[in-house]
Amino acid sequence: MGMLPLLARADEAVRADVVIYGGTSAGVAAAVQVARMGKSAIVIEPTDHLGGLTTNGLGATDSGRKETIGGISREFYRRVQDHYRDPAAWPLQDPSEPEGKGGAPIFQPKADAMWVFEPKVAQSIMDAMAAESGAKLFFKERLDRAKGVSMKDGRLTAITMESGKRFEGAMFLDATYEGDLLAAAGVSYHVGREANAVYGETLNGVQKSQMKGHLFTKPVDPYVVPGDPASGLVAHVSAERPGEDGAGDARIQAFNFRMCMSKDARNRVPFPKPEGYDEAPYELLFRNFEAGDLRLPWSPGMMPNHKTDTNNYGAFSTDQIGMNYDYAEASHAERERIVREQVVYQQGLMWTLANHPRVPEVIREAMKPWGLAADEFVGNGNWPRQIYVREARRMISDYVVTELDCRRVRVAEDSVGLGSYNMDSHNVQRYVTAEGKVQNEGDVQVSPGGPYVVSYRSIVPKKGQAANLLVPVCVASSHIAFGSIRMEPVFMILGQSAATAAVLAMERGIAVQDLPYAALRERLVADGQVLDLPKDAAPREHLTAASLPGIVVDDHDARAEGEWVSSTSATRFIETGYRHDAHGASLVPEVKRLVFPVKLPEAGDYEVRLAFPAHPNRSSKTRIVVGTADGEKTVTLDQRKKAGDENGFVSLGVFVFDAGACEVTITNTAADGFVVADAIQFLLQKP
Repeated sequence: MGMLPLLARADEAVRADVVIYGGTSAGVAAAVQVARMGKSAIVIEPTDHLGGLTTNGLGATDSGRKETIGGISREFYRRVQDHYRDPAAWPLQDPSEPEGKGGAPIFQPKADAMWVFEPKVAQSIMDAMAAESGAKLFFKERLDRAKGVSMKDGRLTAITMESGKRFEGAMFLDATYEGDLLAAAGVSYHVGREANAVYGETLNGVQKSQMKGHLFTKPVDPYVVPGDPASGLVAHVSAERPGEDGAGDARIQAFNFRMCMSKDARNRVPFPKPEGYDEAPYELLFRNFEAGDLRLPWSPGMMPNHKTDTNNYGAFSTDQIGMNYDYAEASHAERERIVREQVVYQQGLMWTLANHPRVPEVIREAMKPWGLAADEFVGNGNWPRQIYVREARRMISDYVVTELDCRRVRVAEDSVGLGSYNMDSHNVQRYVTAEGKVQNEGDVQVSPGGPYVVSYRSIVPKKGQAANLLVPVCVASSHIAFGSIRMEPVFMILGQSAATAAVLAMERGIAVQDLPYAALRERLVADGQVLDLPKDAAPREHLTAASLPGIVVDDHDARAEGEWVSSTSATRFIETGYRHDAHGASLVPEVKRLVFPVKLPEAGDYEVRLAFPAHPNRSSKTRIVVGTADGEKTVTLDQRKKAGDENGFVSLGVFVFDAGACEVTITNTAADGFVVADAIQFLLQKP
């Protein structure tokens, strides 16, 4: 750790201006900011180290647009760059070796910051920043979640640990990945995936049809006796039905450890065979290989000195899908069990890939150069000390960040930082398809299309709840929005912003919910935080179907036949986006249809109109079939031309309809570019 924790008797209270529960990267950034504002801080960390995932293998910074990262967060990455400027930082590698993305060197000497690093380097920097802050540090102290929060008049006054140690302060921050303090303080929160309908999203809830990656690409039988459902399911397959697309559930995305591996024989130890190893949990892995999927099932992001940040990849990998649902609300003891099971599973997976005779020889050969980095996590078997908690609790406040924020359909006016990474959910469940094969569900990787704003209201509880608590990690956000927010640079940004707000509210003697944003913004800007969207990330105009005349059917309510991709690249659209047919993505031509159902209240003549964003890459001969009272009528439309009314609607003509149900179908047949659809509108023509 590089520093000694302070000691306190169990019966005496330790006091500071700001008490921070959780020594994650957000907690450390918060402590630094409190000190720079001339106040005292306590950091209480349940483990024996600081930095969370930043110091535990997540060295490939998921940053998105790097110009959005400022303040203490960017300072950390600048310190990383400064470390690697020293030739002594490269004992195992020439820094000019082409091991970075695209064959570029990992180290760029002219850069002001570096975004890839070794765990031990991150640990030394994080420890140094915490030490410089002068914060009082307490390790291996866990909150008494049953009765450890003392409150008076809606404010926290003290928190007590399981050891009996008591910490008092004027302001409190919950900087944990789990949100234990906010829950114990009675703050509203959510666990699991909301239905798309809750916040008007498209990527939340169950996601079977929109998934692109980390799937079984070959048919794999899930039954103990292949073909015999009565024999039961092999390990890591659920008997539960997955649910309908867009439906909410209480499941959470899979966790893993971000292993630091090495292919350098000077700094490599073999993958350990864990105590209690059993080959049964890897039956799906064997069957997937036997079915012909010979992808190496892990992803090595290269770090300095021939090390990796190793992540999940493919159908069966380091994510132990479906085994962590209870984690968020589990007791400390139950969490330890879940974590231990992940260690055994993941260590067993790596040993299996390197050694098991049912693993194809080509895979075992590919594993031979690799092992765990011998100089990382020394004292812990070279294994990371922190599991990757990709999500647990998420606060519900007066402003919940959603997909609409990420896509800039909605832009909050009280920015405390920017996010920009993909809306990223790992798989959530593994189930049996209607065809009797195994498949994964839940993986979403969708770009927000640029930076977006994180609202101040999303890091403070609802007004009337916990007037002196801020939450920079388990922020108020939907499942899919949190998939973008949950990146370590953003956590550090929000940690600094939360600490700033805490000090300003304390100085004014007001609730954090009542802090004037103008005062907060002034200090954040002065301290180098990036709060405003860049010029190329303008807000997008969001129209609702209900606000438009006539009967409007949005693409979200259309039935897709074939792959139709949701998009928000245009600056104006109806509801949450529009869809296109992924033109040219498949080597084998596929007929695709997007069917808009409508129920007309009365018979008559209706003008039918299609809304879509025109562009030169669109199809010039898009076919649209309108089901009228006189049969199907086909219209051909040039979607390259900018035409139509102010809402993007182009008339397809006036047709006769009976009362009741009918359909309008858009197809890619004979298309010579992208086929795009946003909404269909029916306007009754009065005599």
